Amino acid sequence: MPEVATFPRTSPEIQGVPSKAILAFLGAVERNIRDLNSLIVLRHGAVIAEGYWEPYGPSNPHMLFSLSKSFTSTAIGLLVSERRLTVDDLVLDLFADKAPADPNPSNNLKAMRVRDLLTMTTGHNTEPPRPFGEAAASWMSVFLGHPVEHQPGTHFLYNSMATYMLSAIVQRLTGQRLVDYLQPRIFEPLGIQNPTWESSPEGINTGGWGLSITTLDIARFGQLYLQRGVWQGKQLIPESWVAAATSRQVPNAPNANPDWEQGYGYQFWRCRHGAYRGDGAFGQFCVVLPEQDTVLAITSGVGNMQAVLDLVWEHLLPALGPDQLPDATATTAELSNRLAGLRLPLASGRLSSPRATALSGREYQLQDNLDGVESVRFDFAADGGILTIKNDRGEEQITCGSAHWVRGQVTTLGSPRALGTEASVAKVAASGAWKDDETYVAEICWYETPFRRTLTCHFDGSEVSIEQTMNVGFGTQQPPRLVGKAGT
Repeated sequence: MPEVATFPRTSPEIQGVPSKAILAFLGAVERNIRDLNSLIVLRHGAVIAEGYWEPYGPSNPHMLFSLSKSFTSTAIGLLVSERRLTVDDLVLDLFADKAPADPNPSNNLKAMRVRDLLTMTTGHNTEPPRPFGEAAASWMSVFLGHPVEHQPGTHFLYNSMATYMLSAIVQRLTGQRLVDYLQPRIFEPLGIQNPTWESSPEGINTGGWGLSITTLDIARFGQLYLQRGVWQGKQLIPESWVAAATSRQVPNAPNANPDWEQGYGYQFWRCRHGAYRGDGAFGQFCVVLPEQDTVLAITSGVGNMQAVLDLVWEHLLPALGPDQLPDATATTAELSNRLAGLRLPLASGRLSSPRATALSGREYQLQDNLDGVESVRFDFAADGGILTIKNDRGEEQITCGSAHWVRGQVTTLGSPRALGTEASVAKVAASGAWKDDETYVAEICWYETPFRRTLTCHFDGSEVSIEQTMNVGFGTQQPPRLVGKAGT
């Protein structure tokens, strides 16, 4: 069994995998998918490949989005094993005080079970909304008040608010937030340190999203499930729950993406090739291949998640052989060097401009904008540029490395925020380059998230125009242009 703190590390060949196959996968990723953030491949309980595309790194937690759901499911399984709950318990019985004011709730709502929350078959045609703000309504009440058009258990609809209700069940039955309930039962035994989980305005962990842990932590979780709930000789999760959660409980076809129509379990997706996974928006993956005794942990910032799995099936799956392979010293060394040197593309262009000196030190007052940025000043030097951003909370700087990433932190310019909290400090890394004499491009990466923003700053006389592009997002990937004028 792997140790709590780490896994043994071996060459791929010792575990029956040619290094050249992992090299081929990395090459395909960098040709076809710009924004993979990290990768860990576990074979027979050993790490055979681990890499981070700079500025991402092994110690940085990463937003999991809906991969969080699989952890929430695990908590429900533990409650079942503790005899505090069954999957056939009725949801309304658990939340009688949050039931709709209508004295006669619909028959479909009255029939909804915990099982239906787990399998995304609550009966809704549309997902219940998530109210925000200081006076936001109870998410539990909003969920229970949302129309249930279908008989629960018969209609699959991906529904993150159903998972929120599972988190609410954990808190209601234990008096603990989901993250605290899992701490001694899963996180501490696996060596997952400092997990954080966003909360709703009513103080309940969001459940369906919001967990942040490291890539190695994702791999540990996958290995726990691969080992049928056993860790270092101790049964942390009942084997029966692992089997039920990761099996096809309900159909979810049709879907244009083949790995999204293989069936759904208890907050786990079935995959092709006998695999299963937890996954989250923009390519956060915990893929378990039981037949090959393999776990993949991947974080990403991609729009096409199926493309990532397609490359796994094309390059890695066929290479997972049954027997140890002969040493391939040169190829293994090449793989090690490649993994150690992974880096997201930097801002592309020239390192300097003849206009840099004249533009350096100028402060531009910006027109009203969604980010609330009042002004921006540019300072250019041989080793990069500095953007000084000012808003009603003060000012902060983003240093853009010239041909390298420079790490820093910001609270402005679209920083991801925890739900229900004030703007929080977010870690960023930035690089910059000149597209032409009048245009400076800054790449800003929030490296504990999948998000990256490109600022294309065009200078024209006393004015600056800043085009913004996001690599991924739930809304527009082109925030409004920022326009400013230099002071006299």
